[in-house]
Amino acid sequence: MNKKTITSQALPLIFGMLLILSSCNDTKTKTNTSTSNSTDLTDTQKPVYASDVIPFFDDWKLILGDGSNAGIANNFENKDYFYTVNDDNNDWIVFKSPNGGDTHGTSNNTRTELAQIKKWYPATADDKLTATLKVMNVSTTGDARVAASYAVVVGQIHSADKHENEPLKIFYKKFPGHTKGSVFWHYEINTAGDDNSGRWDFSSAVWGNDFSVVGTDESSYPEEPKDGIALGEAFSYEIVVKDGIMNLKFTSEGHDTKTFTKNLLKSEYTTTADIPEQTQKLFVPIGQDGVERENAYTGEGCFFKLGCYNQTNGKSPEVNKNWCSGAETHDGDLKKQYADGNYAEVWFKTASITVSEDAVSNEGYFTKND
Repeated sequence: MNKKTITSQALPLIFGMLLILSSCNDTKTKTNTSTSNSTDLTDTQKPVYASDVIPFFDDWKLILGDGSNAGIANNFENKDYFYTVNDDNNDWIVFKSPNGGDTHGTSNNTRTELAQIKKWYPATADDKLTATLKVMNVSTTGDARVAASYAVVVGQIHSADKHENEPLKIFYKKFPGHTKGSVFWHYEINTAGDDNSGRWDFSSAVWGNDFSVVGTDESSYPEEPKDGIALGEAFSYEIVVKDGIMNLKFTSEGHDTKTFTKNLLKSEYTTTADIPEQTQKLFVPIGQDGVERENAYTGEGCFFKLGCYNQTNGKSPEVNKNWCSGAETHDGDLKKQYADGNYAEVWFKTASITVSEDAVSNEGYFTKND
């Protein structure tokens, strides 16, 4: 099968020789700024776009944290949600999303996220996504009993067809007051039948805890994970789907490399007796007790997603004790949320995508959810 692979590279810094007026000259992290109204930009004024840092944007469309579709994001920036910074001589792409605001499609959560333009089918797939990133912020508020509080999704495989469920979501989560957070991944069942209300996720820990480890009350937190990942600490993931098998690899300096394998064509959860203990404790009590169709995601078009999908929202936990965080949103006021830490922020340094030549258009996802 013919494929194309697009990789990333860092851009060098440009140093000036004269210093006339200066402030914050010793700051290590700087936003790459532009003067978009100028017609005579000098070299030091030229913006560094995300597509300069990771030149693979022809394969994606960008959804912003205000719910809008920015399209193919070559030579594009938005200072509220999507821009670049330079940190220790490396350029990074910033994806940022508040706890509350306009959302995309039917989701309750804001996102600044790339969605792959083409979809592929697991049975014949030979597709790959890699990324190196660091999470810089998760919400400072939420209900500790709610599993999605203080969490952000940084990579996904999403179905474009039928129930549009998600065979993969990669999470980072850190409780307030903790130095280290957890990285874990989810498999969501592709529910049998026409009713998708019984769908549930099964969570696997990479470093730290899985999704099911929560607080005993609204503001009491579990023990901090000893092998967790701190805010600002880089880690990488590699997702490979080939001939129906999903292989995951997670790496981070100073941490054990972790690998996982999941069959996307044959379900482990076709009867109620197959529902794992984790699900029985977390999802069954709120009525999410479905079973999966035998052939799982066979025959469904899937696509990659990458970015900052904030899992913490302002909805009441009484609605759903796993996904509704009751966090501060300041009624959607973006500046207030950013001022007191009620947002998610993820920086990406490198990424690559391998796209099968027989992948087909995924435009239906964008037109259906716009």
